Amino acid sequence: MHNLRMAESVCEGHPDKLADLIADKLLDACLEQDPFARTSFEVMVTTGLVIVGGEVSTDAVVDVQRIVRGTIKEVGYTEPDLGFDADTCGVIQVLDEQSPEIALGISAEGAGDTAIVVGYAVNEGPEYMPWHITVAHTITKTVSEYRKIGRLPFLRPDGKCLVVMDYEDGKPKKIRSVYLYVQHDPDIGLKRLRELLKEEVILKVLPDHLLAPDTKVEVNPSGRFVFGGPAADTGVTGRKIVSDAYGDIGYSGGSAFSGKDPTKTDRAGSYIARYIAKNVVAAGLADACLVRIGYAFGVSEPVGFDVETFGTEKVDKEKLQKVIAELFPLRPLEIIDFLDLRRPIYSQTAVYGQFGKKGLPWEKTDMVEKLKEKLL
Repeated sequence: MHNLRMAESVCEGHPDKLADLIADKLLDACLEQDPFARTSFEVMVTTGLVIVGGEVSTDAVVDVQRIVRGTIKEVGYTEPDLGFDADTCGVIQVLDEQSPEIALGISAEGAGDTAIVVGYAVNEGPEYMPWHITVAHTITKTVSEYRKIGRLPFLRPDGKCLVVMDYEDGKPKKIRSVYLYVQHDPDIGLKRLRELLKEEVILKVLPDHLLAPDTKVEVNPSGRFVFGGPAADTGVTGRKIVSDAYGDIGYSGGSAFSGKDPTKTDRAGSYIARYIAKNVVAAGLADACLVRIGYAFGVSEPVGFDVETFGTEKVDKEKLQKVIAELFPLRPLEIIDFLDLRRPIYSQTAVYGQFGKKGLPWEKTDMVEKLKEKLL
């Protein structure tokens, strides 16, 4: 069986990702002072303007203006000719206190939201992530790093990448095509731009074993890309949820992450689901694992829990699911404590994927031995 898989990644200067990053920077600032802060920041960026909305219940005193402008500056929007500038853009705050009904539901140890969450891991790319999303994130992250250190000084903050891969019998066979779009200064020639990005970035980061003689590489196939960022396209939090997760494998419960504190079940639940799936695959119990959990607002126990291993399991599936339910916390507040989520770790998740990054608590494989003891 042959099939096609695709993944998109966007640079941190992409309007939607800039909005996500601002939201998580604000969340981290709250958690730094108040680990029990409850937030749901929603950010919109557009020509010359940032709007920060949402609900916040916290004792933290946060300088929203400073954090917003600092984040925009960090990303690289520092010149007026970019159409969006950290020093001159307007910043409007429309923040309310969290609904008392929601607060009551969480205080009673119930789920902070109704959500379907999923976690996935596969014995494929680094950190048990699908290759196509790993490649896409690696390209956009490299583009941004080269821009910031001055290696490719003609680049501007906006950009995106689409990776198309061929799979055969469920295994990655080759990269079929890479489409990279990068914002750039007006004085760089299109031909030179394409040559540099192809040679200095794309061909250097693509895994050799997935390259083929007919792999197609395109840089700015639509032509020049000078005008970009929020001045060209309005950005809003939560619009890149598939890119944030696992690519077009399609395993998304539909919930966004950025700006939400860990009492929001769609965030903490997604993290524990990924943690479970990764430990199952790392333990050699399956080559691929999908964990699905359903939560209902105010209800402490999951209303649904399922583990799918796509025929790759090495142990009995029913026994595997039973052992997972015994070993891993699934109640919302237990997840928060188990993964130590009440701390400022979220801005690093806002760009280049929520998963597959070392150092994050849901990426640990410290349950491997316990799973083996119970199942092997």
